[in-house]
Amino acid sequence: MRARKPVAHMAMSLLLIVLAVYIAVCAVVFFRQRSMIYFPQAFDGGTVLSLGGARVGVTLHEQPGTSAVIYFGGNAEAVGYSLAELQAAFPGQALYLMHYRGYGATPGAPTEAGLFADAQALYEYVRALHPQVTLVGRSLGSGIATRLASDKPVDRLVLVTPYDSMAGAASHHFPWLPVRLLLRDRYDSVSYAAKVNAPTTILAAERDEVIPRASSEALYRGFRSGLATFHVVPGVGHNDISLRQLAPH
Repeated sequence: MRARKPVAHMAMSLLLIVLAVYIAVCAVVFFRQRSMIYFPQAFDGGTVLSLGGARVGVTLHEQPGTSAVIYFGGNAEAVGYSLAELQAAFPGQALYLMHYRGYGATPGAPTEAGLFADAQALYEYVRALHPQVTLVGRSLGSGIATRLASDKPVDRLVLVTPYDSMAGAASHHFPWLPVRLLLRDRYDSVSYAAKVNAPTTILAAERDEVIPRASSEALYRGFRSGLATFHVVPGVGHNDISLRQLAPH
């Protein structure tokens, strides 16, 4: 009987150590989460637009006419390098590729609120020049594009490797963490999808190793019936799916 007390004490001590380590890991994730979400990329080029109180870096392909495309890229993307693909996908249209805060020529540090504010300012600038606006969001950028389309009139929404929410996608990779409690930048696209009025195209990569298919499908189901179409691009992963898939055939 006496031997059980030390064993119970050791078990309790071990449990407390494990709990302390788990809390410490959660604290590290909470305070360093933005360095785990955003990977700013340098890009020599682009133009910095002064839009109200914001300074927004963009890569431009200026074209006359009524139609324009605004592109929001991935979390580790230098969007200027996607210009050729977008030119092929949207021939004859003006293109505006937004550099996130801390990326390329845009000053500052990225946060969901800051990136969305810049997206709103860029949208207003573009729509004043081109009344027909298409939004294209890739990976991280799909959250910005979906939210913007729920708030502003757009002619078309295109989402490449999108997710239902940052928490939903992160939970797939870190099921042992309470990510829904820890996340500050939530990118809760599925909560905005039902408010979108524009025809929407969703492209998922067959071999996506970053965004689980279930997350993209959950977002698709969030749109009103008949508004969105869902396509799986065969044989490609998250990082090698091509925007040329959007080109007219």
